[in-house]
Amino acid sequence: MSAAFRDIDNLEFAHICRHQRFLKFLNKIGFGVFLLFFNLTSCGHRHITPPISPTAPARELLATQRPYEINGHIYYPLPCAEGFVEDGYASWYGAEFHGRPTASGELYNMYAMTAAHRTLPMNTYVKVLNLENGREVAVRISDRGPFVKNRIIDLSYAAGKKLDMIGPGTAKVRIEALGEVQLSSGILVGFKSHPDFRSGEFYVQVGAFLEPDNAYALRRKMTRYYNNVVVFRQPRGDQIFYRVQIFAANEYDAAKNFQIRLESLGFTDAFVVSR
Repeated sequence: MSAAFRDIDNLEFAHICRHQRFLKFLNKIGFGVFLLFFNLTSCGHRHITPPISPTAPARELLATQRPYEINGHIYYPLPCAEGFVEDGYASWYGAEFHGRPTASGELYNMYAMTAAHRTLPMNTYVKVLNLENGREVAVRISDRGPFVKNRIIDLSYAAGKKLDMIGPGTAKVRIEALGEVQLSSGILVGFKSHPDFRSGEFYVQVGAFLEPDNAYALRRKMTRYYNNVVVFRQPRGDQIFYRVQIFAANEYDAAKNFQIRLESLGFTDAFVVSR
């Protein structure tokens, strides 16, 4: 069993088990099966005011999916983490933020296996591989950040310690989405795992717009240089986002190299998506 799956915080598991509806869910699927699954497994962080309170009803959780602005840059949270893979530098944050509200509304616990990401949906579990020493952990996204150039994820103190990056402060990592927690009336009722995504159809997203004219203008520009450029129409609430994506490859590493080339051409927010 992967070390990442063994590192998910057992305290979090004990906490969610206190909910009666969750206990009914365990009885339905078999406590042993679920327990086996969930025993899988302060640098550069900027605290932002959470959009909801810790006791907000589930319908308000959509607030964490709304676009938000930090330092003049607008971030668009992803509606789904399936197929998400990203390489870059991780940092960690600790005692300074311990006990303070996170962007999800829960209180930050530096000893829990959690992390901050700018766009991944809240309660997504991701595997974080330290590319410098081979260590890996699984963490749950519970906060937004880091808002520092060249950082892609901000780990809790506990997660940073398991990756042996507390001293250096940062490390080159690869993050891969494992799955997402499923909620009902604010209570955890299940976990949706993601399929293997090392092979398949990989695209690189180079832009997301609310105005379709802007998306199709960028598509026309990119088709001068690339054959397969599409505009992916994605409804979200009462809005529709138009995401411009370029087919990259059928293998993740090749797609990642294509992303890097696009970044060098000025598309600094480009990232790989899988279909």
